Amino acid sequence: MKVILSLFLSFFLFISCGSNSKTPHNEARDAPETFDFIIAFGSCNRQDEAQPLWDAILEEEPDLFLWGGDNIYADTDDMNELEADYREQKNHPNYKKLWKTIPVLGTWDDHDYGKNDAGKDWEFKEESQQLFLDFFDVPENDPRREREGVYHSQTFTEDGKSINVIVLDTRYFRSDLEPSDKPGQRYKINAEGTVLGTQQWKWLENELKNSTADYNVILSSIQILSAEHGFETWGNFPSETKKLEELLQASEAKNVIILSGDRHISEFSEQRMEGLNYPLVDFTSSGMTHSYSDFRGEPNQYRIGEVVSDLSFGLLKFDFDSGEVKMEMRGVGNKLQQEYLVKYIE
Repeated sequence: MKVILSLFLSFFLFISCGSNSKTPHNEARDAPETFDFIIAFGSCNRQDEAQPLWDAILEEEPDLFLWGGDNIYADTDDMNELEADYREQKNHPNYKKLWKTIPVLGTWDDHDYGKNDAGKDWEFKEESQQLFLDFFDVPENDPRREREGVYHSQTFTEDGKSINVIVLDTRYFRSDLEPSDKPGQRYKINAEGTVLGTQQWKWLENELKNSTADYNVILSSIQILSAEHGFETWGNFPSETKKLEELLQASEAKNVIILSGDRHISEFSEQRMEGLNYPLVDFTSSGMTHSYSDFRGEPNQYRIGEVVSDLSFGLLKFDFDSGEVKMEMRGVGNKLQQEYLVKYIE
């Protein structure tokens, strides 16, 4: 779908075109821009609080919306309560406008999974999975109804170009986390544990090695690149991070973009990885109803630009002719908070 947007940019524009240049640009531009496909995404959404971002999301006219996890806050072993929380969110008037008009996909994180920071040992994960699938109107004959985990993929095609959306499950199989007594670090590093589990790794390997899509968007509820903050992250499982890096290099899947949530902040992280002819970006967008408003800073060696700690949602705006993807953070009133432009190679 071609969407014409008039943008007046008053924030920094960060441009990446396969070089290491991270020079900010702040010139104003008001020429109309054309996009071939728009993905909106967000995470950390309380169903029982004000949800001020749906109007702004609808204003952007996305072609697809992705839930990045913590889509509701339940934290309960009462499945009737969990079902009621999902029902409350699904009936939110402005969210209903969205899911009745465009496709909605997503993953879960801990609070909609059912227990804070829970992993493979959550005793109600099977029941929780079925309620999650109900929320997304997944048919009874869909493979996700029978297999363990909510991982999934779907390819979207527009104007001869394709985007493969790969949704990961970082809860169902994830190894236990052990509390750390080190200041500033909630959990110890687990050198041998897993994030995805054996079967999901096999599935992901098949997805990437057999992908013919022009872009591959990987949705992970927790951050992949940012690993120094001491909270939940793929970095707590360094062998899994290394395994993913090796898979991206070996698979030759084109133009992988990572989306993540969980943190109640939004930021761009970028890694220059040997064997990839594009920068690997982990775009974190987190905090649709509440955010880390008193954020004071934390290390992230891969960060590009600034951390946004206000309510926020994310956008990927694809221009297939130029190969550019504009990544935007937007807030209440559709205010542009920050953007990053990446030019991908055909």
